[in-house]
Amino acid sequence: MSTSATANIGVIGLAVMGSNLARNLARHGHTVAVFNRTHARTLAHLEAHRAEGAFVGAETVEEFVDSLIRPRRVIIMVQAGPGTDAVIDQLAPLLEEGDIIVDGGNAHFEDTRRREARLREIGLQFVGTGISGGEVGALEGPSIMPGGSAESYAALGPILESIAAQVDGEPCCAHLGPDGAGHFVKMVHNGIEYADMQFIAEAYDVLSAAGLTAAEAAEVFREWNTGELDSFLIEITAEVLDQVDATTGRPLVELIVDAAEQKGTGRWTVQTALELGVPVSTIAESVFARSASGDRTVREASRGVLTGPDRTLPAVDRQQLVDDVRDALWSSKVVAYAQGLEQIRKASDEYHWGVDIATVARLWRGGCIIRARLLKQISEEYAVGRLATLLVAPSIQAGLAERQGAWRRVVAAAATAGVPVPGFSSALAYYDTVRAERLPAALVQGLRDNFGAHTYGRIDREGAFHTLWSADRSEVQL
Repeated sequence: MSTSATANIGVIGLAVMGSNLARNLARHGHTVAVFNRTHARTLAHLEAHRAEGAFVGAETVEEFVDSLIRPRRVIIMVQAGPGTDAVIDQLAPLLEEGDIIVDGGNAHFEDTRRREARLREIGLQFVGTGISGGEVGALEGPSIMPGGSAESYAALGPILESIAAQVDGEPCCAHLGPDGAGHFVKMVHNGIEYADMQFIAEAYDVLSAAGLTAAEAAEVFREWNTGELDSFLIEITAEVLDQVDATTGRPLVELIVDAAEQKGTGRWTVQTALELGVPVSTIAESVFARSASGDRTVREASRGVLTGPDRTLPAVDRQQLVDDVRDALWSSKVVAYAQGLEQIRKASDEYHWGVDIATVARLWRGGCIIRARLLKQISEEYAVGRLATLLVAPSIQAGLAERQGAWRRVVAAAATAGVPVPGFSSALAYYDTVRAERLPAALVQGLRDNFGAHTYGRIDREGAFHTLWSADRSEVQL
């Protein structure tokens, strides 16, 4: 195997995602160095995909580095965590000033910030890059969310843009900001993905409670995918609901264990939102819904013991219900986007990243799991100017005003029938919270002052105040 410098980019880690990304690069005319810790996998990749483009296989990390032209550009596609650090520790001593290491895994953004700072000290560029689209996206064109320095993007960006999904002639790839910006945006993308799937599941559950079969629900989702709800997740929902088990002849969805798993990125989104003080209630509810679904002990102890409605929905015209659920789904999705994008904005301000929210929405229009027609509308609204929240963007505000009656009917009907819709409910509660003239938080603050002397503000005077609750209950200004 040649060790002459002929490859303009390299990929370490040839599991399915890494292999497909390398193939995507080769198909777009790049000479790609490939290396895997298990050399047999490198050989298997070369044997299977040699005809797709120019690959340079390496048996050792030293050979791999030697095969790259400068500035060397290395994409790491290994399991996030200690595995990534181990590869970086192998690579760093072999690289030279100005070389670029790209982490394409689902790393926590704080790990990315740590790695970027450490490598910057020795003259290396580190680019934490979110890559969304799954195995197919990696091969055919993902949404790519790179962070890192502007200098690194100048050398790396044209390559990434060449393999990214393309929408309206634009690549779904752009420089988002320094150090952890890219991985933060990808983390929030995944959080919104959690919420989106929860809303879809709740929509199906309500339709099922109304008597629709899985096949009939599949047709509903297929129809929705031709309109304003057009998205990848709606498309594959129809596929999943239509799938029939070959052995039993029953819908496959009815045979799948009703316990949703998670890999942690949704949980990271919620944890980070708490630290930033940003309410992402829809994402939190979707994470908790997965946790609740998997808690067999509590569910088994409660089933048949706790009483409640039998999932019989109030009598309503079937088409009206379908239309109402569609509107509740659209409205809830908007709230999830609003919360996620606000979390990105707050983090960008906190860490001085300078992330452009309109750009984020553009990157998500294609290639990624949450790609949807709605994102074109969102990106256009943010492009006009900075929004305090997506909810007040003119076209979004009008859409919510038009649909909120249906949204409320679905939440009320589901609650009456005992069909859990935590996602729809939390999205509606957030909408009503931010539009309220006055909130009961005033009482919360009064209680805090009573038991802990935490003080409160007044609507009619400036300053902080405390009532002497255990004395004469007079008020003092602090």
